[in-house]
Amino acid sequence: MPVAGTQLTHPGVYCLRTNEMNWDEASLWKTYIMLTDLEAVFRSLKSELGLRPIYHHKEDRAEGHVFITVLAYQAVQALRRKLKTQDINESWATLREIFSVQQRVTATSKQRNGRTLHVRKTTVAEPKLQRLYDALDLTASPVGVRKLVN
Repeated sequence: MPVAGTQLTHPGVYCLRTNEMNWDEASLWKTYIMLTDLEAVFRSLKSELGLRPIYHHKEDRAEGHVFITVLAYQAVQALRRKLKTQDINESWATLREIFSVQQRVTATSKQRNGRTLHVRKTTVAEPKLQRLYDALDLTASPVGVRKLVN
């Protein structure tokens, strides 16, 4: 419960409490920021990948669920570490937003001979997204254009 007058006397001040008596302020703050980031990534994984708590009745299913969640988190962190080497320090929320703009689209048309042509192609990466691809040494369209005639 906040002490009366705290907002007036110390606006915007954080008060962090720990049982780690050997940590200095910088270590405590770094750990706090790391934990808030970890929570944000897990919140994202739970909602977007459907990894929210599921009540398993068998131990091996629960272990599989935890394994996939930790594996997804490790993939996120590997991506962010590689981007950091290129001075890209965006939050996971920002990276998700940037990555979400690119799409694969399919155009379908009837040909004169009665067959149907399907052309599937990746949209052009926007500049922010292209910067991420370049930093990760990835191509914006790894599968190129695909054509299918039925």
